[in-house]
Amino acid sequence: MIYLYQGVALLEINELKQIVEALLIATPEPLTEARFHTCLGDSGSKIPLQEVISELASDYENSGRSFFIKEVAGGYQIVTNAEFESYIKGLFSKSGKLRLSQAALETLAIVSYKQPVTRNDIESIRGVSSDSSLRTLLDRKLLEIRGREDGPGRALLYRTSTEFLQYFGLNSVKDLPRLREVEDILAEDDNELV
Repeated sequence: MIYLYQGVALLEINELKQIVEALLIATPEPLTEARFHTCLGDSGSKIPLQEVISELASDYENSGRSFFIKEVAGGYQIVTNAEFESYIKGLFSKSGKLRLSQAALETLAIVSYKQPVTRNDIESIRGVSSDSSLRTLLDRKLLEIRGREDGPGRALLYRTSTEFLQYFGLNSVKDLPRLREVEDILAEDDNELV
């Protein structure tokens, strides 16, 4: 199939795959449809990114590559297969893993499932102050402030960020396991310990 680009040049699917691959490699964030079209200019809006990504992903799979294209945070990103994690860790002086305290993990879980949520809501669930955890999660860009509550005092509302989705490999928060699924898994683990 041939696509018009900038009203003059013709791009075949192989050329488009090369362009998309270059963009995926060059950007540290997921490549969204909007950013793709911006890179291609006005005529780029006629080119379906999903179709090009599909063909490129199929090429990677068929050739046995060590990476694949994953839909993350509303866009696409090239990621390595999990089996190569130990080798990739060797490239970095740190473990490459994000370390969070138990309090920060609890706070992140509450925000993930209850968002948008205020500090008071978080503290009423945890039963302790969450100021330090919220500050840590904001500093690490896993959370963001998304406005203010309408009630008295106009408390800040917290939500998970695009970086949260990227780090956990989610396309949206809807991809998080349902609370009932988590309870079932924990119940199974408790039964195995008995």
